[in-house]
Amino acid sequence: MGQGIRKALTVAGAALPAVFWAPAAWAAEVVEGENPYGLIPALKQGGPIAWGLFAILIIMSVVTWYIFFTKWFQQKKLLDEAVDVEKKVWSAPSLKEGAAKLDKDSAFRQIAEDGLRAFDHHEGRLTDQIDQHEWVTMTLNRTTGLIGARLQSGLAFLASTGATAPFIGLLGTVVGIYRALINIGIAGQASIDKVAGPVGEALIMTALGLAVAVPAVLIYNYLNGRNKLVMEKINTFAADVHGYLLSGARMAKSTPAPAPAPAAAKP
Repeated sequence: MGQGIRKALTVAGAALPAVFWAPAAWAAEVVEGENPYGLIPALKQGGPIAWGLFAILIIMSVVTWYIFFTKWFQQKKLLDEAVDVEKKVWSAPSLKEGAAKLDKDSAFRQIAEDGLRAFDHHEGRLTDQIDQHEWVTMTLNRTTGLIGARLQSGLAFLASTGATAPFIGLLGTVVGIYRALINIGIAGQASIDKVAGPVGEALIMTALGLAVAVPAVLIYNYLNGRNKLVMEKINTFAADVHGYLLSGARMAKSTPAPAPAPAAAKP
């Protein structure tokens, strides 16, 4: 019994190196050999159409991620400025002095300055025929609309990418299947070596289309949701500026000027 165990251990010990070295040798053989069914061989077999569709998908993916990072930092900047507004603007002696504390390119400063200019616009121009209340309201609405348009820029590309990228990949799939059918017709039989390349190309293009479309849709929804949050901050500040300016105007108009004191009678 003891001799049998020792003999089995001896055989197992001799076999262990072979067990560990066999996968390594197989992996080395695969690495050294050329894979005829990889991405690059599939694109080479696909020709100009496959290369063109691949380039379009890559460009769409790069632009998608560029839009994501640029819009995310833009939104973060506005959200940080919304916090500064409470600390700098409304704690200042006047709206003009509070707006001067903000950055020159701040959207909130732009709203405050446009509101102040609209409030003091009476300089003999044609716009003087518009009621002051209406003119201030129109100016603030126009400013917030421009800010919202800047926030929405680029999102249309994300929506288009999410909608069209799967079909661009599907076009590559159709081309790959078509080439596979041609190879079958030429060979007269559906051998795996004739259809593996075109079918692999078709599957790769399908996967690339989905890999571009899915992030574009998710990024679009994410940025669109953050845009709504930012616009709530913008509209709230614009409403506060509107109320501040017009309440001040009403108080100035409703407060009568003090009557001059009567002259003292001479004795």
